[in-house]
Amino acid sequence: MLLTISTTHSPATDLGYLLHKNPDRTLTLTLPVGQGHVFYPEATPERCTVALLVEVDPVVLSRGRAGASGLPLEPYVNDRPYAASSFLSSAMREAFGTAMAGRSKERPELAAQALPFEVHLPALPSRGDVHLADRLFRPLGYQVTASTGLLDDTFPEWGPSPYLDLKLGGTVRLQDLLAHLYVLIPVLDDTKHYYVDEAEIDKLLRYGAGWLDTHPERELITRRFLKHRRALQRAAQAHFTEDDLEPKRPVVPSLNDQRLEAVKAALMASGAATVLDLGCGEGNLLARLLPERQFTRILGLDVSPRVLTRARENLRLDELPESYRNRLILTQGSLTYRDIRLRGFDAAALVEVIEHLDENRLWTLERVVFADARPGHVVVTTPNEEFNARWASLPAGDTRHADHRFEWTRVQFRNWAERVADEFGYGVNFQDIGEADEALGPPTQMAMFRREIP
Repeated sequence: MLLTISTTHSPATDLGYLLHKNPDRTLTLTLPVGQGHVFYPEATPERCTVALLVEVDPVVLSRGRAGASGLPLEPYVNDRPYAASSFLSSAMREAFGTAMAGRSKERPELAAQALPFEVHLPALPSRGDVHLADRLFRPLGYQVTASTGLLDDTFPEWGPSPYLDLKLGGTVRLQDLLAHLYVLIPVLDDTKHYYVDEAEIDKLLRYGAGWLDTHPERELITRRFLKHRRALQRAAQAHFTEDDLEPKRPVVPSLNDQRLEAVKAALMASGAATVLDLGCGEGNLLARLLPERQFTRILGLDVSPRVLTRARENLRLDELPESYRNRLILTQGSLTYRDIRLRGFDAAALVEVIEHLDENRLWTLERVVFADARPGHVVVTTPNEEFNARWASLPAGDTRHADHRFEWTRVQFRNWAERVADEFGYGVNFQDIGEADEALGPPTQMAMFRREIP
């Protein structure tokens, strides 16, 4: 799959400074499903073009499709190596992450300036209305040229091709251009190659900041970006302003941000120097803990090797200073089996973890964490089931996430936490996270365990 971005700003080769990629060099990136290449087909003072070419290995891709339905050759013979998709969006974050953050050490004034750009995506899937690309990009100020033809000229009865040859033109900040592409490419494709959870809301809000709130296709963008998961859509919609005429309304941190910041604050207040992030997922809490010098050793554990790979990518471990890398260990493991690697830490965090275990098997986690690993402090967060009533479209009895095995009321959570504290020799305090409803309580509840000295 191929993406090219061109500019005629003078001197055009300043594009290399904005992207932190030298036009005289070719960069090859190792991706979870293949390779990415960044190069410049042209680089003159008058016009400069950067290309991102992503090569997906169908064999590697097929290994992640265990149990998938379809024809026997479908995992190997498909459009994923060629058609722009979430693979390309992920490669953009890997290749152009600094530019997407709006930073440029050598040309900071250009990073904040709208520049003329041309974008070309020669093979972009568009599921649905043939004018969808126009509906998505034109409200953002782009000139849109989208062309398509028959799927196969030899068999006209097969109908039109679902792939667009898309060209965009506009004067925009590079940071905004990359954010628009990052969000809208998988929206057009209407699929993603990875599991979508609550962290995806943060991505949508981060890269949609300043434009998504007032976009006429906001609902469609949100629905497709979050892979049609209704609970995630409802949570995301709560962050949008009700009145599109008030775009300057202060942005309220997402519930996930509030949760992670509350856990970080609790860990720092505990005085812990060594910390376990149990069920670390894609590294959202780890990213907040690493910059803090208080934490001299951090271990992130998750049951999924694939998720740990994404955590490594999101944290950009290979690019971090050695002093950061030496403080962090990412390892695969289960919280239902004793593990000597978890012993000897000052504190542990379980952020939205316990509800993913069967309730009648929760005792195994209790013994692994509180009896065997036995850190000095343990911070646990979990959804407040009572708060679900605030979402009218969430049927009674349904959980916020399809993988939640249970969700507890405040009384149930408090009873569990107090029993665990009493059984294993800990004291426990509680804290609300998120804006609390007077009758229903907060959306997230947090327990902070402190091991008592015998």
